[in-house]
Amino acid sequence: MRFPTVRGMDSIFWGKYMNLRHLRCFIAVAEELHFGRAARRLHVEQSPLSRTIRQLEADLGVTLLERTPRGVHLTPPGQVFLEEARRVLLTLEQAQTKARAVAAGHRGTLRIALAGGVGRTRLSALLALCREEAPEVGIRLFEAPLSQVVGGLGNDLYDAAFAMAGEMEAGVVARPVWQDPLLVAVPARHPLLAHKRVPLEEVVGYPLVLCHPQVGQECSRQCERLLRLVETPPVVAEYVTTHSLMLALVAAGYGVGFSTAAHVVACRQADVIVRPLDEDSAALTTYLLHPEGAMSEPLRHFIDRAQRVGHMPLDTQ
Repeated sequence: MRFPTVRGMDSIFWGKYMNLRHLRCFIAVAEELHFGRAARRLHVEQSPLSRTIRQLEADLGVTLLERTPRGVHLTPPGQVFLEEARRVLLTLEQAQTKARAVAAGHRGTLRIALAGGVGRTRLSALLALCREEAPEVGIRLFEAPLSQVVGGLGNDLYDAAFAMAGEMEAGVVARPVWQDPLLVAVPARHPLLAHKRVPLEEVVGYPLVLCHPQVGQECSRQCERLLRLVETPPVVAEYVTTHSLMLALVAAGYGVGFSTAAHVVACRQADVIVRPLDEDSAALTTYLLHPEGAMSEPLRHFIDRAQRVGHMPLDTQ
């Protein structure tokens, strides 16, 4: 039997094959790629879980998982089905959230996705402003990779998103809302502290602790563009996956790092000192993404508040 197209998936999910338990079981196995781990995650026995997956495959008429002595692997139809199963469960969760929000007196709910290194201080200020000015509008936050966020905007899974990427495909608008000057994070009593504004050429004379490209891809790209401004190729001591780990390595003397006021305020560390870069273009830009076309009034006000928060000063002292 030929695997159904993506457009035809809804009729299957919401037709006679629809079974939320089956979908949750499949997602667990597909993400763990191990029946034992998936069974422990779902708090069920392994044998019934295996039978559930085989029943799902029989209902669909396709093989979703390839079982080999080396482990479990998704088939191409299984990869498509995993994406659609996640979408269906997310849609159901959002429907439940909207219903509860209306019952609680909210006039609507904005679904906002976060793709990567959004400054916690800025986000907290925005959410507080929304609660103050529009308490009747609920806000639901989702964390997801950029590719999934862009797809979700196109499929009406999200109303808007924050990301470090400004170049979008057709159908998605990227508005710059926050621009935070880059700061240099150095250990206490470091030679760079002789500068009130540190020249970039001086920074690259020391090993760097940078964000891992696979974790903060867009943030990493913005830093790479900055480092191309100097002739001396930088030496990277470590790539890190979190801002707190970067600060820990800087404090330990592994190298110097880059941060922003929004991140430093949210994660102070006494043995790490920050200085502004002596480079006007040294800044990280956060974009608000939303679908092209007409937007709801709550979303319009949300974007206005995000831009206002972007102009608020952040104290790094």
